[in-house]
Amino acid sequence: MIAGGQSLVPALNLRLAAPSLLVDIGHLDELRGIAVEGETVRIGALTRHVDIERSEEIARRAPLLSAAIVHVAHPAIRNRGTFGGSIANADPASELPACALALGATIVARSAEGERRIHADEFFTGIYETALSATEIITSVEVPADGASHRFAFHELARRSGDYAVVGLAARAMVEDGVCRELRLAWFGVGDKPTLAPNAAEVLIGVAPDDAGVERAGHALSDDLDPQDDLQASRAMRFHLARVLLKRAARDFFPDTVGRTRKEASA
Repeated sequence: MIAGGQSLVPALNLRLAAPSLLVDIGHLDELRGIAVEGETVRIGALTRHVDIERSEEIARRAPLLSAAIVHVAHPAIRNRGTFGGSIANADPASELPACALALGATIVARSAEGERRIHADEFFTGIYETALSATEIITSVEVPADGASHRFAFHELARRSGDYAVVGLAARAMVEDGVCRELRLAWFGVGDKPTLAPNAAEVLIGVAPDDAGVERAGHALSDDLDPQDDLQASRAMRFHLARVLLKRAARDFFPDTVGRTRKEASA
């Protein structure tokens, strides 16, 4: 099936894909749109990236997506590419699958047999591979709406603007009275799929993180990530960059206790 076609068409041009039949679903309006339903933000699979970029509801209730979407390729791509298409394509260096993982999203899929709801933790299974069956399509993605205690961070390092990330981090936290109560750290560009870092997150949960805590969390990434050498970066470089991004995200979450100079701390 083809919707935005921003991944499929290049694959066809390069002869990397040669389907015998393509079905254009781009005009199915029932698969399009953004709606807030209670504590859930529902995003139709055919909602284009540019619609997410311009949505006030997304900016208010799921700001991680607003921060991430401007890093997706270029405006011409975002004008055509679809949210569900990016999730289904499952590129391990892509921003939106990692955001779905960080937000604990639910992917809603449908086939002739009915509807199936798949948590993001179980959805991404490998490079360009997902839990979707051959007869299913994504109809929508549901993400929890942010409340007053939620904070987000999004950082990526790429060689050029619009390129795929060498390393990227999408993160969502719940912070109450300066203490981190919940934290999901979703990495992209460091493996064959977007990857959570539960060991690093555990170091920061239940405390008011400081620089020493963030340093310990950075070391814990060795138990969470398994980056490989490639033409863009070595395994060691990716680990280093991941720790840099973790520090930046921690400063976003805890500006009063992380990354302050001695002068700031004593003021």
